[in-house]
Formats: sequence, structure tokens, C-alpha cells
Amino acid sequence: MRIISGEYRGRVLKSPAGQKTRPTSDRLRETLFNVLAPKIDGDTRFLDLCAGSGAVGIEAISRGAGFATFVDKSNRACALIEENLDLLKIPEEQTEVFRNAAEKFVAREHPAAWDIAFYDPPYQENYRHFLFEFAANVSNLLTADGILIAEHHAKVILPDAVGEVRRWRNLKQGETQLSFYERRLI
Repeated sequence: MRIISGEYRGRVLKSPAGQKTRPTSDRLRETLFNVLAPKIDGDTRFLDLCAGSGAVGIEAISRGAGFATFVDKSNRACALIEENLDLLKIPEEQTEVFRNAAEKFVAREHPAAWDIAFYDPPYQENYRHFLFEFAANVSNLLTADGILIAEHHAKVILPDAVGEVRRWRNLKQGETQLSFYERRLI
């Protein structure tokens, strides 16, 4: 697994051992960041939920995001994320890592919202439960023009809208799909 573009381009990240984690492929990450590129600058706050190795959030930092939050429920994944951040010498003031389930993390109060949130759980997870929890707390999680991207198996059908959150784009690549959601300010 490597960083595709930006400051850390070409750098190789450590990957999780075993088959429990399904990392986002380099090709899909490139597609994702081609869409996100206009939204990323030094003020961008990026939230990587079910972060695994941290590759997606690290890619965001490499491409200019000012801050990234990494969330994973696994101690091993959090340790791996910290290892990858140290490997690339990413300044600690640009990142934070939380060991927590995504549903519990989004239900908490947060001092600042994010511009981009990326959710990539194991495919057998209950996406609807997460989306309802996210939508219930969206004003605490996303900035006014913030977006949520959910990576899921193409056979998993996600709702077009949940509360103040509506899907505005789908991208399919092989058996994987990215659903882009935005806040609907009511």
C-alpha cells in the first residue's frame, strides 16, 4: 500500500496482517481523491472512520489537508496508524487517533466539525445503523458544506437520504461503490 500523490507520494505504508482488514485499493483511493481534490486545502479537517492502516486519512494529509482524525475500534489498527504516521514523520499536531467504534464516535460531542468524513467498515457491518447515527448528529460532525463518503460493496443498497444527509453521487469500481453524501441545510 502506497501513498498516491502529494507530499508523501510513493511512500509505502505498513499494512495490517491477516485477512480481517480490507484496505481501500490504490486505484479506488486515486478515484476518490480525484473527486475530493477541489475540497482539500490547508484548512480541511478529514475524518477517517474504520481507518484500518490510516491510508485514506494519510492520503488526505499528503494532498494538503491540514488535519486528520483516525478512528478504529481495534487496538492493533490504532497502533498501526500511529506507526504509519511516525514512519512518514507526519507532525502530531496534524493528527489524532481514537480507539472507538464508528457509531459510538459519531454519537459523541466534538469540539470542531470535519469537512470530509470517510466511512469504510467491514462489508458485513450495518451501514444503515451508522448512517442514521451520523445523520442524527450531522451538525456536530460536518461543516455546512461538509461531505460523508461511504465505501461499500456494490450489492449493498444504501438510502438516498437520511435526515439532513442526502446522497448526491455514486461511483462504482469493480465490486466496490463509493456513496457521497452532503448535508441538506433545512
